[in-house]
Amino acid sequence: MSPKASLTRAALLWTGIALSGSAAVARPTAPVRTEVAIYGCTPAGIAAAIGVRRRNHSVTLACRDGWIGGMSTNGLGFADAGDHAAVGGLARQFYRDVKTYYRDRGITDTAASQPHPGAKNDDRDTQWVFEPHVAEAIYTRWLARYGIKPLFDFRLRLDRRGVASRGGRLIEMVAEDGRRVAGTMFIDASYEGDLMGMAGVSYATGREANAQYGETLNGNQPRNSVNHQFTRDVDPYVVPGRPASGLLPRIEPGPAGVEGAADQRVQAYTYRLCMTKRPEIRVPFRKPANYDPKQYELLGRYFDAGWRETFRKYDPIPNGKTDTNNFDAFSFDDIGRNYAYPTGSYAVRARILDEHRTYQQGLLWYMQNDPRVPADMRRAMAPWGLCADEFKDNANWPREIYMREGRRMVSDFVMTEHHLRGLSATPRSIGLGSYNMDSHNVRRYVDARGFARNEGNIEVSPGRTYEISYDALVPKRSQATNLLVPAAISASHIAYGSVRMEPVFTILGESAGIAAAIAIDTNVAVQDVSYPRLEQELRTVGQILHP
Repeated sequence: MSPKASLTRAALLWTGIALSGSAAVARPTAPVRTEVAIYGCTPAGIAAAIGVRRRNHSVTLACRDGWIGGMSTNGLGFADAGDHAAVGGLARQFYRDVKTYYRDRGITDTAASQPHPGAKNDDRDTQWVFEPHVAEAIYTRWLARYGIKPLFDFRLRLDRRGVASRGGRLIEMVAEDGRRVAGTMFIDASYEGDLMGMAGVSYATGREANAQYGETLNGNQPRNSVNHQFTRDVDPYVVPGRPASGLLPRIEPGPAGVEGAADQRVQAYTYRLCMTKRPEIRVPFRKPANYDPKQYELLGRYFDAGWRETFRKYDPIPNGKTDTNNFDAFSFDDIGRNYAYPTGSYAVRARILDEHRTYQQGLLWYMQNDPRVPADMRRAMAPWGLCADEFKDNANWPREIYMREGRRMVSDFVMTEHHLRGLSATPRSIGLGSYNMDSHNVRRYVDARGFARNEGNIEVSPGRTYEISYDALVPKRSQATNLLVPAAISASHIAYGSVRMEPVFTILGESAGIAAAIAIDTNVAVQDVSYPRLEQELRTVGQILHP
């Protein structure tokens, strides 16, 4: 048992779930056989598994790592829910269970969630902010209730031998340690889209050109990148005013580039930290072994220019904790250091994760201790630390990074900005989205005036609650007929920026699980699932299909 997995495994044992498939056991001689094989223990994967089990089909939920719940159990406790009235099914049940959890324990310091413009957000029966361990407890209870036995540490082989297929149908998925899961239907619920990618399904990474789908907010966005932007001029050169001295760390030379042009840049990742000022549970920040204050000199100069808005996204969650997110021009987003992650090997990803962790830990240390930081900012930062009762198996640091975007499937139907805005019809709805078309910055460069500038942050409301099509979860028929993809769905970069929220992933996961069960019941390809029957079953479980 890996140390990082111990907390979740112990919780599952406590609830009576029999664990199987540990990477430490001997290689099996035969694959685990199941009707629906799910890769990814994200909220989408958990909801999909329950959707299958409710229809009396067998399911195997394979977790790449040693925990369940994805970002909901790894720091994202201030839910990006958009219009709460658009959230139904298991997704809404999760937020009901959150409210019940805190109410039953008499915990009342439950901060308000993000309001959605133009919506009532009537939350009498729900709560949208929570601690990571609370989400883990709820998901653990859900899995126990339906007798779902996760396979932990099932790291899919990241090559074509990771998936066996025949005649356009997936037969089994294979882990690095040799374990195999054979199924009738498969669901890729991973954020990365690894199962889909290894199955030979078409996908995109990075940003499409605006011209590809006739969009306005895709591709290179120097003109529209006005949020989380430098609000003061900051010199980017090692010796201020002298370009020949070279650039400070984490800055590209520029130029701004062509507006709307395609590239392979990926919006920034971050660890969503759970932090506190409570002395009895506060764990001091640790100085990383390879701490380098030069990495933060640009921030020091931003402070020199008078910027002081550091603490704007220390969003409150219960029990005096935060979901700490990125804010403004230089913060917890590690801009430009993740481009190789979506399709990288585990070794490549490990190096990227280590760089991100070192960057964030170093930034925390810098803010509290470095004399380069103004005294008022060091004093303001001094009371903060990590939470002793969160992520106990990982030195109180989130076990999973917020990988905002990886692969995106390219199917016969691609969700775009037009579908979100209501300019194009969306067929065969299986759930709703409503959040902003949201992309974090992808690079930091030197603008034409010779100052540091960020590029890629877009926060534009679609102006409506919108439908998400079943066809966006279904691969091209020529590529796979028994695979559904509820997380790395078929969407453009900017449309995916709205879809990629945990409540929506939960909605799409549950809908995918129900569709997989129908495909088994009627012996058809996922492309041929009867939409009238699917629509009826989705309504039965409380999914909301139209605004």
